[in-house]
Amino acid sequence: MATQQPPHHFDPIFCPSQHLTSPVTRPPPPSRCLTGRPRCHNLALPAHPSPPSDLPPNCSRSPDPRPAMLRATRHLLRRTRLPSRRLCTPAREQLSYDVVIVGAGPAGLSAAIRLRQLADQADEDLSVCVLEKAAEVGAHVLSGNVFEPRAMDELLPQWRKSAPLGVQAANDRFVFLTEDRQFPLPTPPQMKNHGNYIISLSEMTRWLAEQAEEAGVEVYPGFSASEMLYKEDGSVRGVATNDFGIAKDGSKKENYQPGIEIVGRVSLLAEGARGSLTKAVESRFGLREGKQHQTYALGLKEVWQVDPAKHEPGKIVHSIGYPMDLQTYGGSFLYHMTESRVAIGFVVALDYENPYLSPFQEFQRYKAHPSVRPLLEGGEVLQYGARTLNEGGLQSIPKLEFEGGALIGCAAGFVNVPKIKGTHTAQKSGMLAAEAVFENLKEGRDSAQGYEERLRQSWVWDELSVVRNIRPGFKYGLLPGLANAALESYVTRGRSPWTISHGHPDHLATKPAREAKQIEYPKPDGKVTFDILTSLSLSGTDHDHDERCHLVLKDDSVPEKLNLPLYDAPESRFCPAKVYEYVEKEAGKMALQINAQNCLHCKACDIKDPSQNIEWTVPQGGGGPKYTVT
Repeated sequence: MATQQPPHHFDPIFCPSQHLTSPVTRPPPPSRCLTGRPRCHNLALPAHPSPPSDLPPNCSRSPDPRPAMLRATRHLLRRTRLPSRRLCTPAREQLSYDVVIVGAGPAGLSAAIRLRQLADQADEDLSVCVLEKAAEVGAHVLSGNVFEPRAMDELLPQWRKSAPLGVQAANDRFVFLTEDRQFPLPTPPQMKNHGNYIISLSEMTRWLAEQAEEAGVEVYPGFSASEMLYKEDGSVRGVATNDFGIAKDGSKKENYQPGIEIVGRVSLLAEGARGSLTKAVESRFGLREGKQHQTYALGLKEVWQVDPAKHEPGKIVHSIGYPMDLQTYGGSFLYHMTESRVAIGFVVALDYENPYLSPFQEFQRYKAHPSVRPLLEGGEVLQYGARTLNEGGLQSIPKLEFEGGALIGCAAGFVNVPKIKGTHTAQKSGMLAAEAVFENLKEGRDSAQGYEERLRQSWVWDELSVVRNIRPGFKYGLLPGLANAALESYVTRGRSPWTISHGHPDHLATKPAREAKQIEYPKPDGKVTFDILTSLSLSGTDHDHDERCHLVLKDDSVPEKLNLPLYDAPESRFCPAKVYEYVEKEAGKMALQINAQNCLHCKACDIKDPSQNIEWTVPQGGGGPKYTVT
């Protein structure tokens, strides 16, 4: 029987004012509402309420920040809600908007901004709400990131004047690593970054949220959308946030608050890769019928402060080869940011076969390579994190529209894998969905109809189409994959008359332990390489110790009856945060212990578990990592 035990507690600094929507100045309301009905004014957000009495007025350490945050946030909602927006029931409150967006990432915020732009241009009233499960916008955003500005130029042409630009890309290198050497390779055309910027996507997302608020969007961080709501006809009518103050045993604690129903005429899901609500609507509406399965990779990242003498602003290095074997797809990135900072990371495709492989440990081995270690020696790690990303490309994009809403951004999967970019395509998908939704609402239809056709006619579809065969070609191994990539890039230029399908779903790729070779990883040196818990402490990750575990086992007996004897406990290795570990229980038997407190919200467990017995669900709002520079 698995136990749920979160023993590793990290106590971040908590400031209530940082987790609430900033006050905005709204233009005078337009003369009429979108469909001619009596106009519902957008909510004018007042200044932040005073901090709760159990916290000092400045940022201070608190053993349990979430109750204070919830009280402050609910107080803000009560102060700003108009009677026409408030429909109280004995169970839970309800808020009503024209458009509800789940996820304040690049796709969700771009969609929100575009909706408000269209409303202003048409002199219409349109209420848009964005929900974000992180304590503040950007806190759950992790990416490389070399930013391609194409979509941002379309959305906000003057963005360079105020956005956190980072540093402009200066030069690209692509290398093949052996255990102790590196060999330069030609940089593929998709990986050339002239005109792009090395940024922190977490910082850029926070800036984008500010632009959304200035445009009239209501952004609510700290609210985890946990449930889809449906009308009697089966169409989506909105989402509900999870209940707050539920103990591990399921009982209601003193600070219990029921969730809130947030109803929208149209709902856009922008949860990122492997979203829990996305999975629900894909199943309910059959969005994957006739489509290939999605494939994923796990990306691990650190941001270092290095010796200024070693820093080369704008330098970009990607590698393949070591420490991966020739059958496992993966590689590294190393980006020289501003202020003598370096973003370094390693990406491992989750269709790897060996259950003894640990993506975290492979990242440590990469950092110890002779071509990498000298850069990091004498430096300091500022932040660590991990997140899964979509790799399926064009073949794995599901049907994008459903009754009452649509999938946008990485919830659908628009990452251009050969280019190692997905932010620009995510943004553009959100913008296209916004345009389709606005046109439908003007015509009185609560729908995103036409969004998928707009996407197919856009540069997003063209860009993904020409690279569609590159990533699936690596299912045959590294060397055949490189040969196929060269063919597609330099000979057919993406116009091959065939389309390569993906192999097995990631969880089915795992071999039984008896068929795999054990991997002995070196001990960390504490200078360049580290153990998981040391790294985890640099992510700011925190959850309430006494909250209902958000990592759900469909069958509690599977870990001990299947995963342990057949695969030798793979969940203890594929997780980059030591959430899952087997400990000795009574009579010397080993049992799975779930350290939910450690969860980075990477979703690797939901994807890679061989029996698909682990289901990742959203925890209480505000929990998880606290990324600031990733």
